Amino acid sequence: MVAGGLLLYTAFPPLDWWLCAPVGIGLIVAALHRARPRRAAWLGYLGAAVFLFPTLAWVRTIGDDVWVMLVATESVFYAVMAALAALVFRLRLWPLWFGALWVMMEWARSLVPVGGFPWARVAFSQGESLFTSYAALGGAPLVSFAVALCGALLAHAVLVRPAAALRRAVPVALALAVPLLTLVLPRPGDEGRSINVGIVQGNVPGRGMHPLGDEPAVVLRNHAEQTKRLADAVRAGTLPRPDLVVLPENSTDIDPYTSAFARQVIDESVRYVGVPTLVGAVVAIGDENRATRSLVWDPVTGPGAYYDKQHLVPFGEYTPFKEIVLALWERANLVGRQSVAGTKPGDLKLGPVTIGAVNCYEVAYDDTVRGTVRAGGTPLVVQTNNASYALSNLPPQQLAMSKLRAVEHNRAVVTAATTGISAYVTPDGKVSWQTRELVPDMNVVTVPVRTQETIATKVGELPEWALMLMGAVAVGVAALRGRRGDRMGNGS
Repeated sequence: MVAGGLLLYTAFPPLDWWLCAPVGIGLIVAALHRARPRRAAWLGYLGAAVFLFPTLAWVRTIGDDVWVMLVATESVFYAVMAALAALVFRLRLWPLWFGALWVMMEWARSLVPVGGFPWARVAFSQGESLFTSYAALGGAPLVSFAVALCGALLAHAVLVRPAAALRRAVPVALALAVPLLTLVLPRPGDEGRSINVGIVQGNVPGRGMHPLGDEPAVVLRNHAEQTKRLADAVRAGTLPRPDLVVLPENSTDIDPYTSAFARQVIDESVRYVGVPTLVGAVVAIGDENRATRSLVWDPVTGPGAYYDKQHLVPFGEYTPFKEIVLALWERANLVGRQSVAGTKPGDLKLGPVTIGAVNCYEVAYDDTVRGTVRAGGTPLVVQTNNASYALSNLPPQQLAMSKLRAVEHNRAVVTAATTGISAYVTPDGKVSWQTRELVPDMNVVTVPVRTQETIATKVGELPEWALMLMGAVAVGVAALRGRRGDRMGNGS
């Protein structure tokens, strides 16, 4: 179980040993097989903890106590899944039912508590692997299912009697077929249209829980200066002229609606570059609230359309159970004003296209990204501020999510980050350009504009619900058979 959890961790960035995911799950399955539900639950909890502690090590920036509490909470979902898996192992074709239960577990994790925590889903270890193409058919849930099914089939091959050579060969062949089938899946083609997108990474002075530093407006100036540097490179002929420019989340540390100074600095830099620019700002909503906003800034007319972040970070952008938490936990006061969630998808007209704005943490949520694509967003633009987690395993994990989303929706993904990793991901999930961390940088990339929807975009949650229903039915059948067996045993 410990070895399985560790191998599963190595499949995730920054190591990216994606093949270790099915092998690690196979070891987990082997440890759970023939265990009673209670013992399986404890084993599942142990395996999850071994996996999640290093995978979520970036949370240590907030505090080791938060890291431990998060892992302890998330491991409960794996324990419940393991207990249910102990039941379905009694059925024929149990690798299928196990894979479906894994999807159900990740769905539950993404939903509760306080809005869920979809980080570390197995699909996000497959940003660039043989399993990735399943995202275009059924999104992240189908990718997770395929990996879990492959691992369970490998375990099945090991668990059968040594004399049953054919029974061993069949699951091995099926386990190999699961990822190899993606090689024959058709891929959407180029549609003959592209735009030039400027990406700006201005960097910030602070680190840890105070990334913006103590000097007001320094983050704003950094990004304004880097925007002007991009414009100078265009004028010098070293970069192509952009059709639009993207700045990161929190690219201004001062509200441009309330500060004439911030408005002037942004306006000057946008006029200097001469094209519509997407600015990331935290803006006041009334006297007590705020919103994390993607704001279109036109070089002529100034600020215009905007998108407000829908999936907020609990204890980072708002405080659940506020009165109790603030009374018991002093660090919770760092949240300050409470963020208000947006209610509309991020389709924003920016220059010659309607982009799909996705804000940082939201890239992990299937519904938010899918809703933005369905609203007409292309390409996808992910604005992010990972300054508190620089040089941890969070930025590469987030980039892996962008790779998967690109394939899932047949959209190029442009990421602008304050400290990195800023990047451009092609619609087939390949990173074409990326920055180093903790350095100012900028570039202009040529991005294809795709409008064709994938099956995953069209059908939405249907594959996930079908898989979960399959798992639930399997658990019900296994439980009924177990009761009948007990009754027959008691009757004899």
